[in-house]
Amino acid sequence: MPKSKHQPIHRQPAYYLLTLGCPKNLVDSEGMAMLLQRDGYRATADPDRADVLIVNTCGFLDAAKEESIATLQELAAGKQRHQRLVAAGCLAQRNGDEIVRRVPGVDALLGTRRWMEIVPLATQLRAGRRGERYALLGDPEAGDDGVVLRPGTPSGSAYLKISDGCNAPCAFCSIPTFKGKLRSRPAAAILDEAARLVQGGARELVIVAQDSTDYGRDRGEPDSLPQLLAALCRRTPDLRWLRLMYAYPGHVSDRLIEVMASEPQILHYLDMPLQHGHPDTLRRMRRPSSSAWVYRTVDKLRAAMPDLALRSTFIVGFPGETEAEFQGLLDFVQAVQFDKLGVFKFSAEPDTPAFELPDQVAEEVKEERWHRVMAAQQSISLERNQAQVGRRLEVLVEGSGQVDGQEMGGLTLPSGQPVTLARSYRDAPEVDGLVLVPGRTLPAGQMATVTISGALAYDLVGELTPEMQTTGLDFQPAVELTLI
Repeated sequence: MPKSKHQPIHRQPAYYLLTLGCPKNLVDSEGMAMLLQRDGYRATADPDRADVLIVNTCGFLDAAKEESIATLQELAAGKQRHQRLVAAGCLAQRNGDEIVRRVPGVDALLGTRRWMEIVPLATQLRAGRRGERYALLGDPEAGDDGVVLRPGTPSGSAYLKISDGCNAPCAFCSIPTFKGKLRSRPAAAILDEAARLVQGGARELVIVAQDSTDYGRDRGEPDSLPQLLAALCRRTPDLRWLRLMYAYPGHVSDRLIEVMASEPQILHYLDMPLQHGHPDTLRRMRRPSSSAWVYRTVDKLRAAMPDLALRSTFIVGFPGETEAEFQGLLDFVQAVQFDKLGVFKFSAEPDTPAFELPDQVAEEVKEERWHRVMAAQQSISLERNQAQVGRRLEVLVEGSGQVDGQEMGGLTLPSGQPVTLARSYRDAPEVDGLVLVPGRTLPAGQMATVTISGALAYDLVGELTPEMQTTGLDFQPAVELTLI
């Protein structure tokens, strides 16, 4: 007799886990997945086959909040009698009451510092009656919340979170209200996790935190990130790439620059979110406002690492931003010449100082300014990518696809041909561009050496070096690129 739709399909319990938001959420999701699998749960990509449905939500911006709510509503609408729905992460921590009001089908709220309790929560939910609701939102009683993540990923890249929470007073940011103050993980736990990830096949570790350069300050050890990075390199000699994200302005020390320049495993790449280029705007943002400091730091970084790829992020349309202040941002972008740049339109978030500021900027002005700064950066990005032509770069393969044949930045790629999608040291996963290798199909996680033969606004085009073409890898015959 066929099983009823309202009965569990498998004896072994299964979980469905969907992650929304930033890479730091992905780290927590991988931790939950590892704990569930250790307890005998089976992962499924089909929510209809799961006993426990988990959404690791994002609550940073209003658009992200609405996406999380919509996702929870969709899962709740299709929930079967035996299934339980968990809203985890930032939005659950920040707006749990709103989730319960707008998604009555949610069975549990799991806060940002309680995700390591997913197994007992899931056990309680499955044993309890329908309609019972649980909330784990406070601080955990135990100390370190770090657990070893599942080893590696198909792409050979894994995130390594070194701290949670943030002490910065940024006027636009709601993260401290639900993540709390900075809490650094013990170095020993980070080193153990890194070693297991590398042993499991990770070729790249991406260091993430709300503010990676503030690591250790809560333990009375400011500027201890350089020591941690050096220790990671010693502990994981087989690691190929160590990438640093989210460096706070003012915390990029001479010692950090020295370690980055001297350790071969640490990539010459730095993500340093600056948020604006005009001192008046930065002061209203409650951010470091000295452009002179930024110029000096960038000069030091580029002197120590001439091939540095520098990434930043900016906000346009912050309350009170005048045309003159915005022009100051454009001038700043032109002066520094960032390799990579993310630009966001200001979103007024409740419970932040900026929410109540006067002189809110009209949405159409934000949109227009966003397009102007993106147009300026596109020219800069193309020029800096063109400077890579002729270089030999090591790349990490992400996957493969097909070329669509359309013109891209002055290059015409033959239609229908396979193309390998890879990243160089200049490209962080999920936020930066790719290195396209037309005519080749390389396996995800493979590292190769390519010669850069073309440059697009955000991507590079490369060809396998002769020695890579004789390694026996699975690849298709080369095709010609036509310059137009």
